[in-house]
Amino acid sequence: MGDNSLKERTGGEALVAQLIEEGVVDVFGIPGVQLDWAVEALRQAADRIRFIVPRHEQAASYMADGYARTTGREGVCMVVPGPGVLNALAGLSTAYACNSRVLFIAGQIPSNTIGQGFGMLHEIPDQSGILKSLTKWHGIAHRVEDIPGLVHEAFMQMRSGRPRPVAIELPPDILQNKAPVAVIPRAVSVPTVPDEASVADAAKLLAEARFPVIYAGGGAAASGAGEAIRVLAERIQAPVVMTEGGRGTLSDRHPLALVSLGGRAVLPHADVVLVAGSRFVDAIARPTHVAEGARFIYLNIEPADMAGPRQMGTRIAADVKTGVEAILAALPAREASPRGEQIAAVKAWCAEQIDAIQPQNAFMRALRASMANDDILVSELTQLGYYSNIAFPVYGPRRFVTPGYQGTLGYGFNTALGAAHGNSDRRVVSINGDGGFAWGIQELSTVARDQLNLSIVVFVDGRYGNVQRIQKRTFGIEFATELRNPEYQALAAAYGIPSAEVETPEALEAELAAAKARGGPALIAVKVGEMPSPWALIHPFVPPVSPPPPNPLGEPTAA
Repeated sequence: MGDNSLKERTGGEALVAQLIEEGVVDVFGIPGVQLDWAVEALRQAADRIRFIVPRHEQAASYMADGYARTTGREGVCMVVPGPGVLNALAGLSTAYACNSRVLFIAGQIPSNTIGQGFGMLHEIPDQSGILKSLTKWHGIAHRVEDIPGLVHEAFMQMRSGRPRPVAIELPPDILQNKAPVAVIPRAVSVPTVPDEASVADAAKLLAEARFPVIYAGGGAAASGAGEAIRVLAERIQAPVVMTEGGRGTLSDRHPLALVSLGGRAVLPHADVVLVAGSRFVDAIARPTHVAEGARFIYLNIEPADMAGPRQMGTRIAADVKTGVEAILAALPAREASPRGEQIAAVKAWCAEQIDAIQPQNAFMRALRASMANDDILVSELTQLGYYSNIAFPVYGPRRFVTPGYQGTLGYGFNTALGAAHGNSDRRVVSINGDGGFAWGIQELSTVARDQLNLSIVVFVDGRYGNVQRIQKRTFGIEFATELRNPEYQALAAAYGIPSAEVETPEALEAELAAAKARGGPALIAVKVGEMPSPWALIHPFVPPVSPPPPNPLGEPTAA
């Protein structure tokens, strides 16, 4: 792709040349003195690669994550050492939690001063150790000649095995120095070949199962396994329960597709469960509830995620797409009884439970009605965000983004910027609470400058609403939850962004539709009051819902 000849290059030029060879077209970051020679190389290559500059380092890492998870390409961010790295760590930790392919390029202090404690500009103790704790792989350049190999290895790591962020550190003297270096040909992923005996065992279990269930987690979505899972589910007539991270693996319109709430109806009756790309533990680290005596097939690229507090079963170490395709190839012929009618009853029960949570349901319907099938929703740690995990219909992969188990308040708006930069032909909708939105409110500047195809929805109640609910339930009071908010329309006007203020779902839908038709950015503030809790539908350790879920086998269910 790039110039592969041996050529005298600065370290910055070697960095950019290798990024181009790896297929990078966008880098998110903020310039600073330790990065000057990298930024100069980006300027020289501006016709090949965009350098997108937000207003805060935290936005840079979140944007790289949102870009990666919605495009399927690697997201790249670059920050100065010390405070720049520390500012960006929340985004890096979210990428780590969500198995996101992010390359984190960190500046360093001059190479001969690292670890000396001289108090160099932006020096912090053991920056490398901090980065190692939040990445799959880490490297640091000691010579200009090291840089192409480090970048190449970073992409090899992201494209092989478990997808997680990686980091490289580049001291300023190494970026400035020159040496003859050549670009290394683009990294190609090396798939993990699943064990044939384990695959054969899994195929036999599924073929003989009375009521198999597929439990699809974030690894299923990240590996692009949706089509293989659809084929397998239809052949064995297995419902597919999708976790928060697995949403979109199968379209919610598919007759066998269920959100996690539907798992409460099918898992207690399953005799075989294929756990595909999931840790299969609940939010307090207990094994997900299933019927006693059920048999398990664990399919995961990460061996550690098939051990621990999980029931014994067949284990297949492979990415979900490769593993499911292997199971399909080994699956004996079988005549599976159609399950559409029984799963339709489960879907109806889920809809009844979900529709009862108001006004969240009405607002969620407004969001969905205003969006095309392949538009992208980025959630947030807010009442509508929690509810969206089970209630927002998702019709395909890479269209629904959450912070995963990291649960990073304020991640959403920043992450949506990366999704919008990477998907200019699709509308991105960012839902926020007034608390979390303030984490990245300065990035309205980035939205206005780049005229992103982005609808920003802020639900305004003047509180850290979930904190308030927990305090009132636990202590009977609320404390330190009040917020002083700006006038959102005046704030939007200061940046030249169209805006509106609404109070009803109908008005929100109308404003979202108008913003989509107009194109470009929009900020919509939605005034809301205290909302009912959806947690009984989201976490199974919350008191159970009523009526109880139907029995998918068509047998009576005790009240």
